[in-house]
Amino acid sequence: MPPLTTQTTQPTQPYPGQRPGTSGLRKKVSVFQQPRYLDNFVQALFDVLPDAGGQTLVVGGDGRFHNRVAIQTILRMAAAKGYARVLVGQGGILSTPAVSALIRHHRASGGIVLSASHNPGGPEGDFGIKYNIANGGPAPESVTEAIYRRSLEVSTLHSIDSPDLPLDTLGQHTLHHTLVEVIDPVTTYAELMRGLFDFEAIRALFASGFRLRYDAMNAVGGPYAKALLEGELGAPAGTVVNAVPLEDFGGLHPDPNPVNATDLVQHMARPDAPDMGAASDGDADRNMILGRGFAVSPSDSLAVLAAHAARVPGYARGLQGVARSMPTSTAVDRVARRLGIPCFETPTGWKFFGNLLDAGRATLCGEESYGTGSDHVREKDGLWAVLFWLNLIAATGQSVPELVQALWRTDGRCFYSRHDYEGIASDRAEALMQGLREQLPTLPGRAVPGLASPQTIALADDFAYTDPVDGSISQRQGVRIVLSDGSRLVFRLSGTGTEGATLRLYLERHEADPARHSLDAQIALAPLIALAEALARVRHFTGLEQPSVTT
Repeated sequence: MPPLTTQTTQPTQPYPGQRPGTSGLRKKVSVFQQPRYLDNFVQALFDVLPDAGGQTLVVGGDGRFHNRVAIQTILRMAAAKGYARVLVGQGGILSTPAVSALIRHHRASGGIVLSASHNPGGPEGDFGIKYNIANGGPAPESVTEAIYRRSLEVSTLHSIDSPDLPLDTLGQHTLHHTLVEVIDPVTTYAELMRGLFDFEAIRALFASGFRLRYDAMNAVGGPYAKALLEGELGAPAGTVVNAVPLEDFGGLHPDPNPVNATDLVQHMARPDAPDMGAASDGDADRNMILGRGFAVSPSDSLAVLAAHAARVPGYARGLQGVARSMPTSTAVDRVARRLGIPCFETPTGWKFFGNLLDAGRATLCGEESYGTGSDHVREKDGLWAVLFWLNLIAATGQSVPELVQALWRTDGRCFYSRHDYEGIASDRAEALMQGLREQLPTLPGRAVPGLASPQTIALADDFAYTDPVDGSISQRQGVRIVLSDGSRLVFRLSGTGTEGATLRLYLERHEADPARHSLDAQIALAPLIALAEALARVRHFTGLEQPSVTT
């Protein structure tokens, strides 16, 4: 039996300059490679968790550089913590939604996810670690804050002195008193998908000649998509491209949007384009959907799924409700009103959806950042969204553009865009937000020039949310400017990057007239873009003439 070891030391603190969040700890790989840096986080996590006796832990990641090294460290420390069983994906691979599914299926006490999501990988790229609790979702702030406080105090590391375990072969191993099982990463997730979707109808769709191009971006979604789409649903070989997870994602930025998934966008613009295009991100929890020459906004995607959910076996009884993050467009709100179900507006962060899903108050949820999900797990789920779209196409006989355009005819089109200003000095980004907050009391009632009809600012606030399930309050979640016609501007600082601050500007305008639905979104939103500059002096504070990324 490998000996239990205790090392008294002063580990490198993982949080300098960064407060914890539900996205976990994200830094450059070189930072994680510092001696005992990861060890500090893991020890702090295990110190704040209760006794692990008799408990199961799930461990896996998206396969990016440093994933295997980190897993070996975690396995040794989990054995020292006293877990009865640890489930780890073969090759160290588990998608984020698969981790959630495994936690729920095996009634594990939690799971450790190794990923920096849609951030670049490789030796010069990013790495991340986060903890998911027993419901399968990200740890709440009470847990992440406790980890942070403990990380400042850790002086003793507990581990097992043992060689690395062979992660590439399915099987069982013993570390001290802990059973470590190397499992197939796809099996449990695939079983869950079979219970939600009409696989026979999707098989028939592919058999009819329907063509899909799924770009896994050399990330963890590849094995899942190959197994289900090509292996089980009969999609032709080659439907899934960039399917092998690579430590550097093949040099790609694994963020499924029109800016980073250019190869897919170009294929979908060709005369001989497939019927549908899709992409998933680094850890396979995000998705992008395209038709021939047609990109679906994440907000519209959520609204289409909600509008047709009853056509899918797993949601045939209807939806309890829907939820969207505050910056996400109000397209799904309009569908919810039509269906007579609640629509919840939450801060950004999947944990807020988790409470609603656990309480049975919402069934579908989504964020504008290409994340969609449901109550089947407690994370967003990229491949689930693709299967949902395939099921709807099979059930309705409509194409991707036809489904979206039918939504617009029924509920109007929500022109929507997000402008990201990246790598901003943190003090400049904070100054911009502070300047906006100081203006808020003076904005309601102010006339807005440059619009087709006279409009005023109806609402200006710093969004605050009271959770309808547990009563917790989250404040300063983003500055909202809402006009009298419902048009919106939202300003937020993002915490998902590893260098500098990112300002996100969200713009939305509803258009009821079908004759104007074909307008280019940036043209339709031009008056709001001008208003954002007038209010926030974006160019002055960011030092950028144009957004780094426009989606």
